[in-house]
Amino acid sequence: MIDVTERRDALLATAAGTAGVAGSYLVTGWSPAFVVRPVDQAIVNLTPGPIVTFMIENVGDAGHLIHIAMAFAAVIGLFAAVAFAGLQLSARTESSPVGAAATGLASWLLAAGLTGGPTQALGVALPAAVAVAIGGLPPDASEPSSPDPASGDGSSVAVDSTKAVDAVRRRTLGVVAATFGFVVTAVIGRRLPDADGDDTLADAPRSEGATERLREVGAASLAVESDGLLGMVSPIGEFYNVDIAEFDPEVTAAEWSLTFTGETGGERTVAFDELTDRPVEHRAVTLRCVGEDLNGRKLDNAVWTGTPIRPLLESVDPQGDCNCAMLRGEDGYYVQFPVDVLADGFLAWGMNGKELPPGHGHPVRVLIPGHWGETNVKWLSEIELLNVEEDGYWEERGWEGTGEVKTVAKLWDEGITELDDGRIELAGHAYAGTRGIERVEVSTDGGDSWTDAALSDPLPDADVWRQWRHVFDPDGTSEVVVRAVDGEGNRQIREPSDPSPTGASGWVRRTVG
Repeated sequence: MIDVTERRDALLATAAGTAGVAGSYLVTGWSPAFVVRPVDQAIVNLTPGPIVTFMIENVGDAGHLIHIAMAFAAVIGLFAAVAFAGLQLSARTESSPVGAAATGLASWLLAAGLTGGPTQALGVALPAAVAVAIGGLPPDASEPSSPDPASGDGSSVAVDSTKAVDAVRRRTLGVVAATFGFVVTAVIGRRLPDADGDDTLADAPRSEGATERLREVGAASLAVESDGLLGMVSPIGEFYNVDIAEFDPEVTAAEWSLTFTGETGGERTVAFDELTDRPVEHRAVTLRCVGEDLNGRKLDNAVWTGTPIRPLLESVDPQGDCNCAMLRGEDGYYVQFPVDVLADGFLAWGMNGKELPPGHGHPVRVLIPGHWGETNVKWLSEIELLNVEEDGYWEERGWEGTGEVKTVAKLWDEGITELDDGRIELAGHAYAGTRGIERVEVSTDGGDSWTDAALSDPLPDADVWRQWRHVFDPDGTSEVVVRAVDGEGNRQIREPSDPSPTGASGWVRRTVG
């Protein structure tokens, strides 16, 4: 009987913990105030570098699902443990309200401690307390005994005991069912925001030139038969997005500021209005993720609205031997750059003529020409000038950190099209950072012979991809190989390598036909 009771209490406690997490989500949505967020952040920060690298190279984007699932399980477990203690207190005191009150208070304290939001913590405490209040009721509270005076052999006690057990079972199942319904209600009531969507974003501040610039960049696109292959500009909703955690910071333009600290002639803080009053540019900039496979999909291009960082950097008067800077974002991410590299950077507050989406660093992010996408800090809040180099977030985890991107030519599935006349069209994108792309070479016989592909018109922007296209007559199955040559005459590295620690390399090979 004890085992049955403990199992019942464990089930009720799990339901209470789940209800608490659902209540937090109903109140806060998928935001940094959600009670799961700090635990998810702790898991991200505490995961050893080798495990992070293994997950990136072998699991890919699903790794985010794994760590968020771990965070949910841990948080539900925490509040379930609180609820279990509350149920035990209810049983000892034979008072469900006492256990419920203790559960509610302890859950509130725990949630407030995790999130720093005492008011929003009530979203956790109240559902958990209600679950314990109902689940902790004594058996006779819902099914009073009915002694049978005609029976003198104790059968009435057995009947009452059976009724009580059945009542407890029904109540337990009722709490579980109610919790499931509450979870569904919370999910429906709070849909996950489409942070990268393209339809609801406002026009970027002072972005009058963005539309014209988008037209110019788009006009450089090659005419290809494939409907699915991107042109020269990636729509915001299709632009790849990688962060260290699942929860994006919530920073409004009015709240945002950028502070220069460290080895300066004097600290300076720049507000959003001051930043957007500076000279505005609309730059086409391509980003590529260091953790992607050789022919991965984390390569995109956009027109960004912002202002050069060099004048601001010069205005704080870097001191002495200051030769590097640590950039920090509101999400806890940090990257170190040589000052001369940072000086060529760009502070962006707009993307494709819209305001910068939350998932891409709203209100302001930095773009550093020619470097891996991971170095372009989102939600930028501080630039600390240093006279001694320090490791950044990914360097501490065994990656190169702020190295330049490697040259690559891509050939995705949608870039392979059979034309009406039987020929095969191959098309894709090539990128080499600020070195630019001079040509793309294509082989349809496994590398025995090579042909130069047609390229999109070059753009004046320093850090942008180019499209390529090649059409050939197939002769059965063809082993297609593509490679790029950068603007300095260097051919794409042939030797294959994994993404860690300096980015994937090799020639892209596909079997066609």
